[in-house]
Amino acid sequence: MADLTRLTAAETAARIAAGDVTAVEVTEAHLARIEAVDEKVHAFLHVDREGALAAARRVDEKRERGEKLGPLAGVPLALKDIFTTEGVPTTVGSKILEGWVPPYDATVTRRLKEADVVILGKTNMDEFAMGSSTENSAYGPTGNPWDLTRIPGGSGGGSSAALASFQAPLAIGTDTGGSIRQPAAVTATVGVKPTYGGVSRYGMVAFSSSLDQGGPCARTVLDAALLHEAIAGHDAMDSTSIDAAVPQVVAAAREGREGGVKGVRVGVVKEFAGEGYQAGVMQRFEESVELLRELGAEIVEISCPSFIKALAAYYLIAPSECSSNLARFDAMRYGLRVGDDGTRSAEDVTALTREAGFGDEVKRRVMLGTYALSSGYYDAYYGSAQKVRTLITRDFERAFESVDVLVSPTTPTTAFPIGERADDPMAMYLADLCTIPSNLAGNAAMSLPCGLAPEDGLPVGLQIIAPAMADDRLYRVGAAVEAAFQARWGHPLLEEAPSL
Repeated sequence: MADLTRLTAAETAARIAAGDVTAVEVTEAHLARIEAVDEKVHAFLHVDREGALAAARRVDEKRERGEKLGPLAGVPLALKDIFTTEGVPTTVGSKILEGWVPPYDATVTRRLKEADVVILGKTNMDEFAMGSSTENSAYGPTGNPWDLTRIPGGSGGGSSAALASFQAPLAIGTDTGGSIRQPAAVTATVGVKPTYGGVSRYGMVAFSSSLDQGGPCARTVLDAALLHEAIAGHDAMDSTSIDAAVPQVVAAAREGREGGVKGVRVGVVKEFAGEGYQAGVMQRFEESVELLRELGAEIVEISCPSFIKALAAYYLIAPSECSSNLARFDAMRYGLRVGDDGTRSAEDVTALTREAGFGDEVKRRVMLGTYALSSGYYDAYYGSAQKVRTLITRDFERAFESVDVLVSPTTPTTAFPIGERADDPMAMYLADLCTIPSNLAGNAAMSLPCGLAPEDGLPVGLQIIAPAMADDRLYRVGAAVEAAFQARWGHPLLEEAPSL
């Protein structure tokens, strides 16, 4: 039998439904893979072996009873440790929630279970999703399977590394400023930030509420589409959830792979180039644009001048919202508690707990946000950043009047060495230069592999951006590009990754 860990999610589900293999056999194969390689990769913070096997047995029992199985029934998945999962530790990569076991499921978690997806465990991440490298995890960094001395992206590096090391065919991430797309780019996987409000945030531990968005991570565009449909849709438990039909992303992915992109208007964003971009990244991006032209797309240069201010606006808005959201971690209700010996006030215990429980990057952003929201500075900082956010949204609106999608590099560089930017927060923040505008505007975006940079042989990502609630456009264009590149390469790009 072929290596079950190398199948796509769609192939795995089809084999299970046909009875060629059982869900338990598939799950055991992935658990064995985790045991064999994750000591080196450190993609997982918690592996729920018993829960995964129990879920797989339920799928097999359904098939034996002749019940119809869903498109992803029995397929294993790695879940970012930011989604509450009943009975399974949820730490958000932080010491302040070490050992916390939620009493309920996030909506995403519940929908995965209802779709009979097998959740293998929880993946490593930058603490509270604050970072671009997964080095800010309180439990140690994750390595990039292409080169374990380099970062797998962040904040969802555990999810991307699990995919790239064949420990899971599917994963879930969250994207506040690029934390799904940037890890996908540097690991040669596919990551999608759905339209803001397209996937419920209920039970997703909040970092920046107006920016956070859960989404699918996979090794193919079709697999991402199947996962997208499983988790998306209106949720009354989330006041920001969009009450509208989910875009037909699976149909779009199949259409793109079979029908291409002839006649699609593709905008190339002029501002996503220049100083700070690695030469090999730009070379692969330009080849991607030329490929789209060859496939019949119309290429248009687009200028979005406010995008150059996006990074500054983001790093005022996101820390401001995080300083408010993280105020709930006060040592009084759940999580870590330090210094409660009967001699200290509640305020002292809260201060000691936060000092011990929060890492440096979380403290930095809480302090930045508190300052930006303080009396006398609100209008100058937070208020001004929100005005820039409006300008960015208007730039997108104008762009989409003349094109169907926008494209850019996903990240300015390939994966950098672990520790290289640890003492330079600004250099770290620049990793999200291309991804942040879509979070500020709330529209949809995808990253997929477009080759290896000639300088270092590491993956490069192509970013596709679509208007809000036009997520299906991402999948149509992404699937067409994926098919054309794989025909040119003769195989998926991940097959070139070194063996662990």
